[in-house]
Amino acid sequence: MSQVEEVRREWLEHAFATEPADRSTAEAVISEFYAIIGRPPPAFEWVGSPAAVRADIGSAAGDRVAVEFATRTARVRDRLERDLRPWGLPGEPGERTACPATARSFVDNMVHGELRRVVREGVVAVVAAEAGRSAVRWYGQHDADWVGWHDACARLLGTRRSPRDEHFLTLWTTLARSCGWWWPREGVCVVAERPESVHTEDWRPHSADGPALRYPDGWSVHAWRGTRVPAWVIEDPTAERISAEANIEVRRCAIENIGWEAYLDDAGTTAVGRAPDPGNPGCELLLYDLPRWDRPSRLLLAVNGSVERDGTRRRYGLRVPPWLDDPVEAAAWSYGLTGPQYAQLLRRT
Repeated sequence: MSQVEEVRREWLEHAFATEPADRSTAEAVISEFYAIIGRPPPAFEWVGSPAAVRADIGSAAGDRVAVEFATRTARVRDRLERDLRPWGLPGEPGERTACPATARSFVDNMVHGELRRVVREGVVAVVAAEAGRSAVRWYGQHDADWVGWHDACARLLGTRRSPRDEHFLTLWTTLARSCGWWWPREGVCVVAERPESVHTEDWRPHSADGPALRYPDGWSVHAWRGTRVPAWVIEDPTAERISAEANIEVRRCAIENIGWEAYLDDAGTTAVGRAPDPGNPGCELLLYDLPRWDRPSRLLLAVNGSVERDGTRRRYGLRVPPWLDDPVEAAAWSYGLTGPQYAQLLRRT
C-alpha cells in the first residue's frame, strides 16, 4: 500500500507543481510529437496562464494539427488501456502477489480514481471554467490522472507495452513533468506556464483569503473547497451580495466563508421555528424568513446527514417555500415527503 500511495503522491505533486516550466524540455517533446504526425517543429509561443491564449488559438477546434494529434493520442490511449495486464503487486524481489485482479483494482482506484477526482474533476474543472475556450488543448501537468495511472501500472504491476507506445507514453510523462497547458496548431504551439501558487484543502482547490491558483501573468482562480467562485466570495463576502447571487453553490460557499450565524444576523432574517431533526438524530432544524432574497422564501438550516471527507458534517441552508412554518415539514418537503413520513426516517443522507 505504501508503494501505491508514494506513486500517487508523486503525481499529485507534479499536478500541483509551481516551479517555472522547463521550457527547453517541453519544446523538445512537443517538437517530437509534431514529428510523429509528420510535421516540422512549430514556433513556440509561451503565455503566462491558460487565460492568455489568443482567441484565434483558443477557438481553432478544426485545426488539422490539433485534430490529427488528438486522433493519434486517442488511438494510443485505447491501446494502452487494452494492453494493461493484471499483474499482482510486487512482494519480495522477483515475486508477485497471488491476487492480480485485486491488485489491479486497487491501483486503479487509489491512483487513477484519486488523480481523476483531484486533478481532472478538481483543478482542470475550475481552471477551464474560469479560462473558457474549450477547443482542442492538452493539460501538461494536469494530464497527471491518466499519465500517472499508466506510470503506476508499469512500476507497481509490471504492465508491458509495445516499444512504439512506450515511447509515446514516455513523451507524455516527460511533458507532464515540464509545463502547463498547451495548444498545438499548424505551425505554432502555445504553451502556458504552470501556476506560481496553488492552495488546497484535502487536495481540492481552496483558499479562504485569496486566489486558490495564481499564474505568473497575474490571472487567478478563486475556489472554495473545490468549487470555483467569484473573487468577492473569498475577498469581500457580504449578506447583500449573497442575497443577490442566483447561483446556489456560489451562495452556499459565500455563506460558509462568513459563517451561517454572521450571515443570518446581517441578512435581516427572522427565526420562524426550530425542532430536532428526526432524520438526523442529535441535530436541529432551524427555519428562517429570508425577505431580502429575490422572491419571498424561507431558509431551512440543517446538518448534512453524510460525513464529509474530513470526518465532519457540513451545515447547509436550503431554500423552501414561504408557506412552510414547521421546520420538520420544510425538511420533508425537500425530500418530496410529508412531515409524518420524514419523521419515520432512521437517517437521511
